[in-house]
This record gives sequence, structure tokens and C-alpha cells, in this order.
Amino acid sequence: MLSLIQTEFLKLRRRKFIGVMLLTAFLMPLVGIFYFGTSSRSEISPMQFYKWTAFSYTPWIILPLVLGMLCTVLMYDENQNDMLKQLWIVPVNRMGYFFSKFAVVMFYSICFMVITAISSILAGIVPGMIAFTSDSVSFLFIKCLEIGILTPFAMIPVLAVAASQKGYILPVCVTIVYTFLGFILLMVNMYVHPLSSATAILLRNIEGVVMNEPVHIGKAFLCIGVWGTAGAVWARVTLSKGK
Repeated sequence: MLSLIQTEFLKLRRRKFIGVMLLTAFLMPLVGIFYFGTSSRSEISPMQFYKWTAFSYTPWIILPLVLGMLCTVLMYDENQNDMLKQLWIVPVNRMGYFFSKFAVVMFYSICFMVITAISSILAGIVPGMIAFTSDSVSFLFIKCLEIGILTPFAMIPVLAVAASQKGYILPVCVTIVYTFLGFILLMVNMYVHPLSSATAILLRNIEGVVMNEPVHIGKAFLCIGVWGTAGAVWARVTLSKGK
């Protein structure tokens, strides 16, 4: 398993687009500078600023879309060129292969959110919009790590779809629909879609965020677990058909 993960990281050197996608981590902090630039700086608290730059559209939409694109890129070349048939001859454990891809997605997600946290701090403190406080900064980093770790588990079904397709059109379309459906269902029923459940868990203790109902942590994790297990099983079936 570790050798598979190492191989996956070595492959990333040839995929420059994956590095370019990390630049989207700067999007909301830059938007935050323009959004709060016209406000009275005495009225902006660090948490208000971080809620906009790191806890709003980044975990709801931007990160899931980026991770969905990453899942597609990780699977596209090998599916398109029928490289999987050669891998099965070696042989390579199919679930080990799938979860080595997931490990890359997890690492990428954490890096994305660490960059988001650092850029959020710089975007607020360097222009003098907010004050540096250890409590707010530590909360920002802890919450960004939570987002970086939990969101990939909610994206396992998308990775499974990417593993089952030779093309990239369907996985990209599924990523878009899957992401926005999770955003919509958050305020309808947060326990039927893994992204909705993940977002509810992450937002449960952020100051000033009000949910329609109290977050039931057990139900939220159950939803993520069921969808993740179903995605892994589907990936196992589709990868087995490719032998």
C-alpha cells in the first residue's frame, strides 16, 4: 500500500495542472480583501474575516470542485490508455490502488486548506484589516485541518465515478452536480448528502453560523460513512471488470 502511495505522489510531478489548481486557495482571501476593504476596519473581527475567507464558499463549493477535478485527473490517463490492464497483471490490489488515489486526494486537500489558512491570515493582517490574535489563528488552523481531512471522505463517490470511466466528461459533470446538490441540501436535509453532512459538522461550532436545526454528529458521520462505503464498493466492482 505504501509503495502504491509513493508511486502516486511521484506521478504528480508530470501533472502541472494539479499544482495550478492550488492557486484557487487564494481566491476567497483575495475576495475578502475587496469585500472588507470598504468597511470600517474597527468593525471587522478576525472571526468575521475568516468566516468569509476560509469557512464559506471554500468548503461548500471551491474545495469540493477542486477535489473532484483532481479525482478525474488522477484516474483519466490510466483509464484512457488502458494502463489498468497492465497493473492487474502485476498484480496490484484493486482496493489498494483505489485508496492510494484517495491518499493523494487527502494530502492535496490538507495542503489546499493550509494554504487557505495562511493566505487568510496574511490577507487580513498585512493590510491592517484585522488584529492578530492567537485564539482566532489557532481556531482557523484547526478548523481548516478539519475541512481538509473530512471533505475527501465526502468525495469518495466522485473518485469512484472517475475510476469507472475512461473519459473525463461524466466525472466532471458528476462533480459539478454533486457539489451544488450538497450545497442546496444543507438547508433542506443535511443527512442525505455527504457534503451536506461534512459541512454541517464543520460549521457546528463557528461563531455566528446558525443552522436550521441542531447538528447530530452521529447522523452526519453515518451519512458520510454509508456513501463512502458505497463508493468504495462500486469502485471495487468496476475495477474488477477491467481485469
